[in-house]
Amino acid sequence: MFVSLNGQILVPSDALVIGTSGGALYGKGIFTTIAIHNNKPVLWEKHWKRLETDAVKLGIDLLGFPETTVLNNFYAIVAKTKVSEGRARVTFIDESASAMWPYKIDRKTSLLIMTSEMRPVSEKFRLTVSPHLVNSTSPLAGIKSCSYLEHLMAYKEAKGRGLDEAIRINERGEVTSACMANVFWLKDKELYTPGLATGCLAGTTREFVLENLECVEASSGIEALHDADSIFLTSTGLGVVKVAEFDGRTLDGDEHPILALIPGHRDAQPVR
Repeated sequence: MFVSLNGQILVPSDALVIGTSGGALYGKGIFTTIAIHNNKPVLWEKHWKRLETDAVKLGIDLLGFPETTVLNNFYAIVAKTKVSEGRARVTFIDESASAMWPYKIDRKTSLLIMTSEMRPVSEKFRLTVSPHLVNSTSPLAGIKSCSYLEHLMAYKEAKGRGLDEAIRINERGEVTSACMANVFWLKDKELYTPGLATGCLAGTTREFVLENLECVEASSGIEALHDADSIFLTSTGLGVVKVAEFDGRTLDGDEHPILALIPGHRDAQPVR
């Protein structure tokens, strides 16, 4: 029922951004989705570091939003919405003028924060392969930008087939990620995930897994997933999900410590 825009808590219909800005016209902006556990952000430092890095890459001015200000706004909207266990999206929207559509405005960037419960997850999570490729040479590859339509279209295509998610491969035929999550797989008790050179997003959950578990970052074709003993998807919205079926093949592989690593999973311990 409420969002935070530049430190003001508003109903969503009152949270207005400039319609002629780069953010509105071209999706120029960055965001991150942060898990909320016991009223606190999970892996905040990783999310903030990625926001700063992506802001530099896209030329988004964060000078008006020091980390302490953003955190204070985060806690304020979490308290207002009473989402003690859930997720928050932190979005920086570029509101500066573009060369094609110039106008005069003092504000360069806006900060929007919204909260929600965690995404529902199917008990039998079914995965397929998306027909939509990832361009690993794109200037947006690896950036969590607000220009997210490709991801959503690929996700919608999989849902339209009655499935839960889809694996996207790049122009070289390498596995990158799912539409809305990173992917890990287990083969002969060894854990793998695509390397960043494939064009996959450097997810914060992915980074946390790599810091805590032995894992090989690989450039693998889709056959690696077809041969995998187990497949896992990771994201803030999902936590860690064990895939039950991939392209019609039932996966009965062993459990793995990755399932106990992230807050919100049934076996997980809180991350501090």
